[in-house]
Parts: sequence; structure tokens; C-alpha cells
Amino acid sequence: MKKLGLTLGKFAPLHKGHQLMFDTALQEVDELIVVIYETNVMTIPLHIRANWIRKLYPSVRVIEAWDGPDGYSNDREHEIREEQYILGLLRGEQVTHFYSSEFYGEHMSRALGAVDRRVDEERTLVPISATMIRSDPYKYREFISDIVYRDLIAKVVFMGAMSTGKSTITEALARRYRTTFASEYGRDYWTEHQVDRRISLAVFDEIAVGHIEREEKALLEANRYLFVDTNAITTYMYALDYHGQAPELLTRIALENAQRYDLFFLCDDDIPYDDTWDRSGDQKRHIFHKQIIADLKERRIPFITLRGSLEERMRKVDEVLARFKPYDNYFGER
Repeated sequence: MKKLGLTLGKFAPLHKGHQLMFDTALQEVDELIVVIYETNVMTIPLHIRANWIRKLYPSVRVIEAWDGPDGYSNDREHEIREEQYILGLLRGEQVTHFYSSEFYGEHMSRALGAVDRRVDEERTLVPISATMIRSDPYKYREFISDIVYRDLIAKVVFMGAMSTGKSTITEALARRYRTTFASEYGRDYWTEHQVDRRISLAVFDEIAVGHIEREEKALLEANRYLFVDTNAITTYMYALDYHGQAPELLTRIALENAQRYDLFFLCDDDIPYDDTWDRSGDQKRHIFHKQIIADLKERRIPFITLRGSLEERMRKVDEVLARFKPYDNYFGER
């Protein structure tokens, strides 16, 4: 007889305790089904949480329960609703083992006619809960896989022309929020490889990829926020300025940038111009600033403009971050 395992939950977020349960089940059954519920306990959407499981466990059958019963309760009326819902999802498939680490394992396994398989119910092997992680993901980083953790961090990018304070505010905010930042890869690359203040068209792809790699490394060590100095859209604009065109990979990465970051801030050109050897003058800064704004509008990317002194700009960012929740509507409407 085929051994078919089943487990269910919100996985909000998925953590190493859940993974212990999955790993245990996969050693004991021929196939594992994971039912994942919608929830309001965090703003990360159901399908993103489901995709964590799919990426980490390609052999698992994941069922997204968009209309499943809300919450957990030992109230018998709730138990019956959940039992009927799960039996309806299975459409006659016979589950042989029900996996959990909670009290509901008893009534669900009984309703399914399955073995009640509790895994680390006392949380001795993996002393963690989703509630603990939601309270402070950085504190409990060791219990979260990289795939999950990167989606718990708000990615905040600062754009703008040359000498508009992007690097300064990025580093200052990282210090204030005790987190990491990703500096501008393209500027480092240009400084090292430029010849007569020029670089070839082909290397713009390399810059875009290098910048993302730098971001990803910083992202996995971030605390709630990752602050990013510049992105592929700006690199794309520089390619157009240098060569009148942009290479294919850079163009695609720039298009994907609209989904890559949670918040876009545009640093205004209202601060004094710092005329270093690697820059092209204040007039060029004003023109490039206008071009960046036009490009963001063309891409339909909402952005927030930062003006004034460093403290004024940081105060504006603080106000936005105080309201912001990842994957939620910024304006609070649901």
C-alpha cells in the first residue's frame, strides 16, 4: 500500500521546525502533501509562502488553500469544518500518515484514518515557532532558510543622478537601523576599469549582475531592511548615456527591477554638487536627474523624492518605513 503523508499549516513563515517535519515525513512515506492556508498574521501572500516549500522540496505536492478555515482551535465545530475541508481537497485519496507538532494532530489523523505522527511536539530539537520569528527574524536567523529569509527583508533602493547623496544616505540609514547596505557596484567597477572615463557596452551586463550579487550577499545578513545604493535601472540609464543603447541582459534586469525592490526613493539634485574627477559637471547632473524621473514614470514605478539636508531626507525615510509593511499596500487599503 502506498504511504501518503499529509501536513498543513500557515507556514508564516516557514522555518527549520517545519522543515524537520517535512524531512521526517519524506523519510517515512512515499509521497507528502502539504496544505498551506491563507492567513492575516503576516502580509507575505500565500503563493509566495507556498513557493518557499516548492523550491526547498520539489518532490512535495503543495496545495494552496485559499478558502480554507481560519485559525486553529480545539472547538469541535471548528475541527469539523477543517476535517470536511481537508477531506474535500483530497477527493478520496487515502492519507496514511498525518504529520504535525500540534494538538490538532489528534482530530485530523482520526478523521483521515491515518497515523497521528507528531514531530518534535515539545520543540526540543528545533526550539522555534513562527510567532517568535515574526517578532524578530534577525534574532532567529539561524532557524530560517536563505530562500525564506530574503523575502522577510524590505529592499529599499535609492536612485538619483551623480552627486545627489545616494551613497551617504544609504550608509547612514544602515547604521541607524543596524542593518546592511549594498553599495554601488557600477561605480567601483568603473573606477577600476575605465579607460579615458569610458567603459565598453558589453560590460554593462557584468555590472548589472555584479550589483545583484552584492545585494544578495548583503540581503542574507540584513536586519528588517536592506538599503541599496543605485540599481540596474540607473545602470541602464548610464549605458544609454555612454553608448546610446543598452545590452540585452541589462535591459531585462532593469525591467525586473520594478518587482525587485519594495520602496524606491529618488534623491533630488537640490544639494551642492561635489565636482570630483569622475563626474561630468552640475549641468549634466540636472539633465540626468530629469532623465531618471522620466524613465521611472515610463516604467510606472512609484517613487518618493527626498529633498533637503541628510537629516531631513532620513526623517522622510523614517516616516515611510514606519508605515510600510512588505507585500502590503503602502496606503493601507486592503
